[in-house]
Formats: sequence, C-alpha cells, structure tokens
Amino acid sequence: MTVSPYGAGFFIYRTVHKRIKTLYIPTISINLTIQDIFDSEVKRMTIPPRLTMGDTIGICSPSSPVAAHCPKRLKRGMEELKRLGFNVKVAPNTLKLQEYMAGTIDERVDDLHDLFKDKEVKAIITTIGGTCSHQLLEHLDFGLIEQNPKIFLGYSDITALHLAIYKKTGLTTYLGPAVLPQFGEFGGLLTYTRDHFFQTFVKGERAKYDSSLDYVMEHLWWDEEDVRLREKVSNEGPRVVKAGKAEGKIIAANMGTMLLLAGTEYFPEWKGSILCIEDDPDETPSSIDRYLTQLRHMGVLAEINGLVVGRFHDHVGFKENQLAEILSRVTEGYEIPVVTDLDFGHTDPMFVLPNGIQAEITVNEKQIDFRLKENPVS
Repeated sequence: MTVSPYGAGFFIYRTVHKRIKTLYIPTISINLTIQDIFDSEVKRMTIPPRLTMGDTIGICSPSSPVAAHCPKRLKRGMEELKRLGFNVKVAPNTLKLQEYMAGTIDERVDDLHDLFKDKEVKAIITTIGGTCSHQLLEHLDFGLIEQNPKIFLGYSDITALHLAIYKKTGLTTYLGPAVLPQFGEFGGLLTYTRDHFFQTFVKGERAKYDSSLDYVMEHLWWDEEDVRLREKVSNEGPRVVKAGKAEGKIIAANMGTMLLLAGTEYFPEWKGSILCIEDDPDETPSSIDRYLTQLRHMGVLAEINGLVVGRFHDHVGFKENQLAEILSRVTEGYEIPVVTDLDFGHTDPMFVLPNGIQAEITVNEKQIDFRLKENPVS
C-alpha cells in the first residue's frame, strides 16, 4: 500500500510525556468550609522528567498501521533517534496490521501500558496518527499512567490520547513530531524541529515560538519516492486575525479528533486556556468551518483566552483570507487574540506544544510573541 508523507494520520485508504514537579489544586464546591478544602480530593498536575542523552525512547502505534506499510520509513526514524543520542525500544505490536488499525485494541493498549511501566523507557513517541486512538480510552489504566509519568509525544489522531491522559491523570502530554513523518524524514529531523525537540525535552527551556525560515509542502510517497530532500518554501510567518494579549494553559489538539471527545469524560476543561488547533490535509475549508462553528456553539470559544492555529497544508485548499474570515466570524464577540499559520500540526518543520503548561501570547500589527511561562519538563 502506498502512504502519503503529508503527516500523522494522513494516508491513503482510497480503495477501501529525575524529578516530578507537582502542583496541588483542591477541588472546591459551593459553600465549602476550610475543612472541606482540606478533605477534598486533590487534582494533581504532573510535568514529566526531561530526557538525558543515552535515555531509551519507546515507540508504539496506538492508531493506524502505517508503520507496517512503510518499514523503511520506520527504520529510518529509529536510526535518526539513535543518531541523536538515544536508545530505542519498539513495542511488540508496533508493526501489527488489522485493516485501518495497528492491531487490536488489546494489543495497542498492552503496548502503551508496557511502555509506561517500563522503568528503562523515559519517553514514548508514537509512529503516526490515524483515525482510531480514541478506541483505547475506556481500556486504559490511567492509574498506571499516573504512577509512571513520562514524556508522551505525537500529534494528529494521538490528540485523543493526549487529552484523555491529561484530563484523567494531570500528566502533561506533548503535541509534536512523530517517528514516521518527522524522525523518518530523508536526511533526518528538519533543523527547526530538531532544535525545538532538544530545547523542550533535553534542555527543558521555555520556548519562544518564533517562525521557521521555511517549510515543506512537497509530497513524496514513503518507501518509494522519499529518497531525497523535499523542496522548501519560504515562510512568510504567522498571520494576525485578531490583536490582543492573553495568558493561560496550553491545550493543543487536532481539532477533528478533539471533537470526537465532546460529551465524554475525556473532553478538556477550557476556561482560561490558550487553545492551539491543527488539522489534516484531508480536510476542506467547509469541514474546518464546520468544526470551528461547533466549537462556538459548544461555548468553547467563549471560555478560552486565545486561539492559535497551526499551518494548514495547501491540500486543504483555503482561498485568500478565507480562513481569517471564518475565524473572525466564529470568534465574533470574544476579545481574544487569534493567529494562524504557526509551525505545528500537519506541517514541517514543527515546534512542540505541552498540554497544561502556562504560556502567553501578544499579538499586534507589528509582532506575534508566543512563548511558554513555565518549563515544559521537570
């Protein structure tokens, strides 16, 4: 089967997260007493330990079976992680293939549980996204994950796992590069992506999300055509839809996957957050409009402090100013900063967004300043 390089979760089926930093916040009800506060259940936010050179990184496929179809791409991603100074452990079911799934639910859950339990493994990076990681949620042992905090990294459909783990355990999860689309790139991680990976997970620095100098849109079929560097396009930088200034915790997500969780116990708490959204090259202007309008109708856009949108692939097909017009309409009446075309999501290169970490953004006609206010790892 031929698989597209557009990014995690975009593949062709046409024919068929050392020391733990902890913040304690008491759960408070109306008319509570001081004793009620002390007796209340405590919600814990956990920021996982940083990586050190020589650490072991675990790899698994919680969603689609693209790794099974593109073994050369997977091997190249593993070799890149080793070249960067890490050891690699591949979960047993990573190459499983069951129609559009990388194995059964039990097999995928077992891989996640085993990697979280494994004391040798310090981070977990998913191979790619897909369509079905949300199948795992009711089967996950969130207590096990909470007791074994570590870096959990990926994007696209992995959003379902990111948001559920963060909601149920308080563990910071990370929307960022995956093994196949980024680490498996011919020539290795793009420089901008590599720098942000080390800044976030090894140095543990508070990133300032400046724009990349250029980005990649070219399509080369994996394990067939990806035998050269892809062509780059000059990056004109992010675009301002609404000026303003905001602070808040980051909630980073693939929009379509996030909305699968609406009405469930895994859906995020939005109030006071900076919502960072991205979506697939398979989407269209109408489907993006549909998702954004749903967020407005659900009251999500009324609760957030800022809205940051990752760069969409040209394949989506937005006309000039069309995305800005949609965003202006769905945020009408809300005085929040809104920006588009930042380096995250289904785009290369990309930076890393840590769920639950405090950030600030200042947007005006002359600049867009988006940065973390807390360390992304402990």
